[in-house]
Formats: sequence, structure tokens, C-alpha cells
Amino acid sequence: MTRPVILGLTGSIGMGKSTVADMFIHAGVPVFDADAMVRHMQGPGGELLAAIEVAFPGSTGPEGVKREELGNQVFGDKQALKRLEAIVHPAVAAHRGEFMIEHAGAPLVVFDIPLLFEGGNESQVDQVVVVSAPPEVQRARVLSRPGMTPDKFAHILSLQVPDAEKRARADHVIDTGTTLAETEQAVKRLISQLLDKK
Repeated sequence: MTRPVILGLTGSIGMGKSTVADMFIHAGVPVFDADAMVRHMQGPGGELLAAIEVAFPGSTGPEGVKREELGNQVFGDKQALKRLEAIVHPAVAAHRGEFMIEHAGAPLVVFDIPLLFEGGNESQVDQVVVVSAPPEVQRARVLSRPGMTPDKFAHILSLQVPDAEKRARADHVIDTGTTLAETEQAVKRLISQLLDKK
């Protein structure tokens, strides 16, 4: 039996990736959201809490991971970040494997991976779609978020592969600087194109 085509969905902060992921779901395409899975595993009673607490004492509680406390212990410390990733990444991979078993009969699935290029994850997918919008649209979206500052935004951007490079490395680009209806049409066209090739 042939396996589904795996489409990697990525994009920089504020580019509308979550909105596009929802459009794939509404079109009947199964989506594996890596970030949502991590939040679930680090939430109240989450399966990663014990291992994270051992590695980073005081960083968890009844409500799950204390994001600020864990951030303080990891921020700017590459070794600490590697220790955290060694806990999180294998667990995400295991759930992704379960997702693939569950949706083995689907013609197309999407892996929603925010840091797909940054994490060197292109080998896990067949094709990559990058969600992109003009810089001024991105900036306006991000700075409207609660607690976001121009400095924070600049720092996040400095950690991400630039949008122009992402677009150059992508198999497909979806423009979210247009109306939602136009973006949704672009998603539907891409789904048809990918399924026609199967």
C-alpha cells in the first residue's frame, strides 16, 4: 500500500501558518501540529513533566511546565537547550509515528513544523509549503500580539531562517498577504495539485 504524501507546512512568525493549517483541516487533510503536541505533553499531567523536572528542577508544577522558569533555565544556554530537545523531540517523533499509522489510508497529510528548516527536518517530508506575507503585514500582525515588543520580534526573527530563503527552498508558497478567501483558494489548488500527482 502506498503511504500518504507528506507535506511540510512552515513559515516565520506572524505569517499565518496556523490559519493555513486550519484551512487544510477544513479541506479534510489530516494535520499533525508539532507545537500543539508539545504543549499537550508539557501541560497538566503531561507525559514529559517528570523528565523535564529532573533535568530542570523547579520548572514544572501542577499546571504543567512553568514556561517562564523553564525559559530562564534554557535561554542563551545551548547545552541546556540540547538537554530539553533530547527530552521533547523523541516524544514528538513517537506521536508523529502514531499519527502516520492512524492516517495511513489518507492520500495527503500535513506536518505543521514551525522550525522545519531551522531544525533540519526537510528529510521528514516529501514537499515543503511555506506560508508567507509581505514584511509590513507580518510586522503588524506580530506587534498586535499581547506582550510583544519590537525588540522581542527582532530577536525571534534573528533565530529564524529569513522568509526569502524559506520561499527559495520551498516547493510551494502560499501568500497570506491577500484575503482569507484567496488564501483558502490557494490551499485548495495546492491540495488538488498534490493529489493529481499521486
